[in-house]
Amino acid sequence: MKRETRETAHVMEMKVPENAADTLKQVIGFLKLFLSETLAKRLVALILLAIGIPVAKAVELTGVSERSLWTLKKNMRETPVAELMVTKSGNGRKGKTTGIEEQILAELESNNYHTRQEIADMVEEKFHVRISRSSVGRLLKKTAFVG
Repeated sequence: MKRETRETAHVMEMKVPENAADTLKQVIGFLKLFLSETLAKRLVALILLAIGIPVAKAVELTGVSERSLWTLKKNMRETPVAELMVTKSGNGRKGKTTGIEEQILAELESNNYHTRQEIADMVEEKFHVRISRSSVGRLLKKTAFVG
């Protein structure tokens, strides 16, 4: 918190009304009609940070993580707002079955498996990849497998 205090020492103390959190939730709800939830929260957070609301208070008001708001605050100085409103996909972890999904589906079509646990056991035995029953369900849903 020292960082927050040091950076905002020159900014006039701003009092946030008590009903601001409820109002901002409604604003975010409205923006979600036009934007993704992530972008709606980011837009509100940008405005709060731009008018000098401390990061800790902006976290409370928007529901965006503190780390994300610090990054957003830093990027506001270096990047145009239009670029800050672009979301990037594909930053997540790769699935364990990436690259072998077709082989798993071929095995499911050629043999008789009744439960997700049987499928998980087969994947571990044949492909040496341990996956959970939930992961099997997501794989089946993602590939729209109908056996």
